[in-house]
Amino acid sequence: MKNDRSLAVPPACEAQATVQRFVALALRGLVPMFDQEKQLFCYSLKKTERGLVREGLSPRYTMMTLMGLHRVEEAGGVSSIEIKPALEALLANLEWVKDIGDLGVLLWTCALIAPERLADLEGRIELETALTRYPSAKRGVTMELAWFLTGLSNWALACPEKQSRLRDLAFQTFARLKKNRGEQGFFGHLTRSASVSGIVRGRIGSFADQVYPIYAMTRFSQAYQEESALQMALQCGRGLCEAQGSLGQWWWHYDSLSGRVLEGYPVFSVHQHAMGPMTLFALGEAAQCDFTPWIDRGLKWINAENELGFNMEDDAAQVIWRCQYRSASQVKTYLKAALSRGDTAKPYEAKKDLKVLFECRPYELGWLLYAFASRTGQPFRTVSGAHSIAIAQTIVAGKR
Repeated sequence: MKNDRSLAVPPACEAQATVQRFVALALRGLVPMFDQEKQLFCYSLKKTERGLVREGLSPRYTMMTLMGLHRVEEAGGVSSIEIKPALEALLANLEWVKDIGDLGVLLWTCALIAPERLADLEGRIELETALTRYPSAKRGVTMELAWFLTGLSNWALACPEKQSRLRDLAFQTFARLKKNRGEQGFFGHLTRSASVSGIVRGRIGSFADQVYPIYAMTRFSQAYQEESALQMALQCGRGLCEAQGSLGQWWWHYDSLSGRVLEGYPVFSVHQHAMGPMTLFALGEAAQCDFTPWIDRGLKWINAENELGFNMEDDAAQVIWRCQYRSASQVKTYLKAALSRGDTAKPYEAKKDLKVLFECRPYELGWLLYAFASRTGQPFRTVSGAHSIAIAQTIVAGKR
């Protein structure tokens, strides 16, 4: 029989169907991850011989997930979990706020879901000493500083009367975050120091150490019209797209000195369907660029177009499994960074010895909703067609 191309599903419609399916799965899958009595989401849901087992509780994951569910409601949908009681339970006792990352995500959550609660919260969090009081702020941990900057920026955007009050602290946080950035635009995990950890981990940054600063600097640029922050975010975003794998993989570890991928695995599903898209959508809208081709490729990795030919989406379990990994220690990764001279080989694109980790965490589905809940009804271009090739031209012009 002759192949009738007219019957083929257009790529945009195929991507849209995937997004709709993922969003529906996330809404269902979050229900068994929620502890009604504690009003908290679990830390993880794992596949065991006894079936799916819920482990631990996480206020941090709860906040991230609530933001995703809030996006569903903003888009006219119905959250599968009642948002307000869960948020009120978190706000009732702040003893779980152990570090500046927790504080940042809390501010981010309130700014989006309940900005009216920020006035009361301000009197309980000792905001002025946050950068000197918390351990991760003292060490300059990239991801946690980025969450704090996002929280401050979203607060300023939600409550414009607070912009001047938050300005100095926001710019101080931005300055600290910039210290962790290499010349090629990628971020190390923390501020470099003379210690062994500071030398090596200050050089290496995970995917999370890239996307959260991109998101934070994008929001900061919008709150305070700081163009340099947007340009830094754009350089890092462009670098991630340039480094994306042939199967759409968002790789795991980046060398902030050489600007190259250091280690590819694990490839995490949350990077593919949530953290990459949520960040690139925000950056694209702010910078008037279209990252859709890279977002689309990342999504395809989930459904068997990956190294193992394995469908990471499990409708029966109502999850998207966590990652494909191989048994290599993080110590080897850091040693590789210490000894690397920035060669151009790509040993990280290996397909041997890969396994699927049968686990899912609630924030993964929460960030998926955050990225896509408002984009289920129409093709998810980030900007108008006139700008649809802008980022591709930028990447070609900016090849390193």
